[in-house]
Amino acid sequence: MTKLLYFARMRQIIGKAEENIAIPADVTTVSGLIDFLKGRDDAYASAFADPRIIRAAIDQAHAPLDASIAGAREIAFFPPVTGG
Repeated sequence: MTKLLYFARMRQIIGKAEENIAIPADVTTVSGLIDFLKGRDDAYASAFADPRIIRAAIDQAHAPLDASIAGAREIAFFPPVTGG
C-alpha cells in the first residue's frame, strides 16, 4: 500500500486529505498514477484534469511527472506553490 496525500484544491475536489491504495503493477510513474486516479471517478478526473498545474512529491521530495514511483511509500499531489 502507498499513502497518497492531496492538498489544497485537490483535497477539496476529491473530498479527502489522504488515502492508502494498492497501485497496480503497470503504473510506474507519477503521470501513470495520475491517469490511473483519473479513471477512478468524476471527482478524481476533475482534480487531475490539467496535469500542467499538478505538482508531486515522492517521499517528501519534489518529483517531475515522469518520475518513477517504484518503492514509494508516500506520494503527495498539490497545486503550484506561490510565495509573496
